Amino acid sequence: MNAQRFARIREMLAARQHDLTVCMELVHKPHNVSAVIRTADAVGVHEVHAVWPGSRMRTMASAAAGSNSWVQVKTHPTIADAVTHLKGQGMQILATHLSDKAVDFREIDYTRPTCVLMGQEKTGITQQALELADQEIVIPMVGMVQSLNVSVASALILYEAQRQRQNAGMYQRQESLLSYSEQQRLLFEGGYPVLARVAKHKGLPYPQISETGEVIADPDWWATMQASVRKK
Repeated sequence: MNAQRFARIREMLAARQHDLTVCMELVHKPHNVSAVIRTADAVGVHEVHAVWPGSRMRTMASAAAGSNSWVQVKTHPTIADAVTHLKGQGMQILATHLSDKAVDFREIDYTRPTCVLMGQEKTGITQQALELADQEIVIPMVGMVQSLNVSVASALILYEAQRQRQNAGMYQRQESLLSYSEQQRLLFEGGYPVLARVAKHKGLPYPQISETGEVIADPDWWATMQASVRKK
């Protein structure tokens, strides 16, 4: 990879917000899933979560994987599993829902570790999710419609979170807060996409990327990479 791309990826990694995320509960339209992931990447979210139970999980996870290679999608079979995982990371859980208990989404402190729960396109957030959430939030509307498309709503909330975090200096980091192994994975996959695809296809471990963006691998690794694809 050239020096400019290496610097750009390093800059992106330093700005990644490891403690800001979205959880999509039963969002089933691929274009909505893709749009949410695209917005997440735009505001520096590193990982999003999704609840897709049963056989649908594999189909939707496959669709999400092609949406944006920079954002990881972690799937959960139930909303309880998802919330337990997220609260275990110290996150406040915000559920988008029109109710008497909901507060304007702009009143929330998004500099805290935060997950925004987005509900299914037609029916919205489930009752179970509402009971598990710490706070209900709403996007104020003065027109006749009562709700926005799930991808539009998530974009509005995430950009408010970005605004607050930007003002708090949370994007102005010199070093990434992601683990070293995760940074190495993204540097290799983003800087050497062809090599990454071949390595994955052949079941080879990813090599280390140097401080100047070069691949560090022994001769055996290179020889296996250059050999014909092994037979299954």
